[in-house]
Amino acid sequence: MTQAGEKQSARPGASLSRRMILIAAGWISLLLLGGGIALDRVLTTAVTNNFDAGLEYVMTQMIASAEIGPDGEVRLNRPLGDQRFLEPYSGMYWQVSGSGYDLFRSRSLWDQALRINPSHGDDKAHFYDSNEFPDEQLRIVERDIYLPTSQTRWRFQVAQGRETLDSQIKTLRSTLLKSFVLLGVGLIGMAALQTLYGLWPLRKLQVAIANMRAGRARRIEARALPREVAPLVSELNGLLAHNETQAEEAREHAGNLAHALKTPLTVIMNAATAQSPDLGETVMREAATMRRQVDHHLARARAVGRRGQSQSRADIWPSLQSVERAVARLYDKVRLDLAGEKELVVRIERQDLDEILGNLIENAAKYGGGSVFVTVQRDGDFAEVLVEDDGPGIIAKDRERLFNRGVRLDRSKPGTGLGLAIVRDVTEIYGGTVALEESEDMGGLLVRLRLPLAA
Repeated sequence: MTQAGEKQSARPGASLSRRMILIAAGWISLLLLGGGIALDRVLTTAVTNNFDAGLEYVMTQMIASAEIGPDGEVRLNRPLGDQRFLEPYSGMYWQVSGSGYDLFRSRSLWDQALRINPSHGDDKAHFYDSNEFPDEQLRIVERDIYLPTSQTRWRFQVAQGRETLDSQIKTLRSTLLKSFVLLGVGLIGMAALQTLYGLWPLRKLQVAIANMRAGRARRIEARALPREVAPLVSELNGLLAHNETQAEEAREHAGNLAHALKTPLTVIMNAATAQSPDLGETVMREAATMRRQVDHHLARARAVGRRGQSQSRADIWPSLQSVERAVARLYDKVRLDLAGEKELVVRIERQDLDEILGNLIENAAKYGGGSVFVTVQRDGDFAEVLVEDDGPGIIAKDRERLFNRGVRLDRSKPGTGLGLAIVRDVTEIYGGTVALEESEDMGGLLVRLRLPLAA
């Protein structure tokens, strides 16, 4: 990878704090906007209804004081109390109109008149806005009334300039805007403070990891961190312990391999130095010994390297069928039968499972009497594979010794004595067990392999 590629891969992603603050700010802004619009409509409607109530009150006074004159015209038997009806263009107006009669209107209208729409009747109070005056927006309430002793439909109208109403609504909206802006800034600031304070333990975790890299600590102390971060700390400490275990096992394997190779190499060097006549045989014998040791340690190292993979899964039945085909080609006179649950999946790599089953079934075919029976069954959280043969079996005191490297009871047949040692090492690496027992049904050896089931 180039230097530019390394810099690009090491570049940090988007800030978690910034992302959380932006999400909180967007959500708060959306809620405040929706709430502000709803509250504005409610309060604006309330102010407008209060304004309309004043107009309707004046119209009610007019209707209550209206009477029919001697010529059939309408008149008021008492003046309205608001002085603005007497001042020209004061912003408060009233008017009464009827078909066939002159307009009866307040002095404040002076030379103007309110527009009359005869196309509809208003049996109840009807409020609306009007721009019929060029320099003044009006809010008008009107109602049609039949007065006693009159067959004429009289329309009563009261109007007032919207300047006062618009001023109240403007003041209300300005107050709402300032209040909601202040509230939004406060909430976003609180969200930012909460985010920074809430994520502060991650900064402490970063410092703790840096101390481990610098060699000042071996583990992360969870006591000074919040309860929610404790599982992460536990997993990190577990990962560190796992890595230390793997490193220790790697050192142990290297030491064991070096120790195992040291003796054969010494034998070869001594034979070569002494110019022994059987040097060739000695080299071949000791080279075979070294190869067995290398194969054993390589198999164990591969299993250790794959142990940390949580996604390791292998189906038992397909692996058994594959081993059955391979063993059948090597031992064509041996009868091999499979039975049991076919859907079990275990937590192990397929390659390692094939190697384990291959060693066990090949041993049963090699040292048995001609029949091998394999059973797959579930036992709690484990899968059991029972490999039975009809051979002479092994006495109890020798069974455990067979798992040691290089131990062979029957030297009449080819082998290295490492098969069962590799099987036990790899099985235990994956959290399983393997044991040798006596087969009650077939009379020979029974190998009980237990492997953890995959989730």
